[in-house]
Amino acid sequence: MIPFFISINTWAEEIQLNPAHPDQYTVVKGDTLWDISGKFLNHPWQWPELWSNNSQINNPHLIYPGDTINFAIVNGRPQLSLSRNEQQTHSPSDSTCVLSEEAVKNGRTSFAVSEEGKLLPCIRETIIKQAIELIPAESIAQFLTSPKVVAENELNNAPYVVDFAGEHLIAGAGDRLYVRSITQPGSLLYTLYRSGDTYVSPETGEILGYEAEYIADTTLQQTGDPATLLITKSNSEIRRGDRIMPKTEEEVILNYFPRPPEKSIKGSIISVLGGVSQIGLYNVVVIDKGAKDGLLAGHELAIYQRGNSINDPYSPVNNDIVKLPDDIAGTLMVFRPFERVSYALVMKATQAIHILDKVQTR
Repeated sequence: MIPFFISINTWAEEIQLNPAHPDQYTVVKGDTLWDISGKFLNHPWQWPELWSNNSQINNPHLIYPGDTINFAIVNGRPQLSLSRNEQQTHSPSDSTCVLSEEAVKNGRTSFAVSEEGKLLPCIRETIIKQAIELIPAESIAQFLTSPKVVAENELNNAPYVVDFAGEHLIAGAGDRLYVRSITQPGSLLYTLYRSGDTYVSPETGEILGYEAEYIADTTLQQTGDPATLLITKSNSEIRRGDRIMPKTEEEVILNYFPRPPEKSIKGSIISVLGGVSQIGLYNVVVIDKGAKDGLLAGHELAIYQRGNSINDPYSPVNNDIVKLPDDIAGTLMVFRPFERVSYALVMKATQAIHILDKVQTR
């Protein structure tokens, strides 16, 4: 089937429908808006534009499990409509008095009474509906504020753990630490880090940043040299020499919809986070482009598996090396850009993805 292109003057570019799109789809728990968008569109980031043809719902991001999305072409234009699932929760017992939200809104007109004529208490029933997520937020939650990428010597110049209170050999949540030296604190909350990977450009060999691996959260109990801090949360055992930095309140943005960058970007995957060796769907990777290159949270890039270089035994040229083409392998979304590198979530994986595979705008 040939892909279906529809051009609307008010849209930034042509909408490309998924040739295998369904006529309707009922949302289930665990769906994300990105997943559903991909059922109808080749480029899921065009979802808000497709919804602009439908005035039935003010916010196309507020969709709930049980809702049914209907697709149609009306006057040559694609349209989506929504059938809400308004099924109410039933009382577990017919003898239990349940007061619905609608009854509260309209004013209660009847009352349950016992055989003795006494007024019986009622359960007030509230239906709690949770809209589906735009993206799988749980996949990136632990990477939104930690670890982080720091500049040269930024971590080495930070205060460090010199010993543990109570003659502990190792320390964890609930234990106290002695840190050199915090005499004029700018915060009461501190995070422990340990040196991790060095991020290097695969093209130039230039150092782009240094990983500060998250270890623990602490609170300052007493200033001094050494200062005393209490461990409130730990991700791994704490060691002498671990570095400590003030905890900063970084802006966490989760209400964006993935979209392409405004300018051309070409880079590479240089690392993978989370202790995994194979890169696949919803893994978090590090790419060698960042805010300095124009990347923002929510920017989407295509992933290309680098083509191998092989020897052509049938060529008349001795030792003729052929570079195979790069193949599209998936898409990723930047969610935390630093100056020279960015953390990104693999949103789609159609082939195996490897470190040094290319990423770029389509």
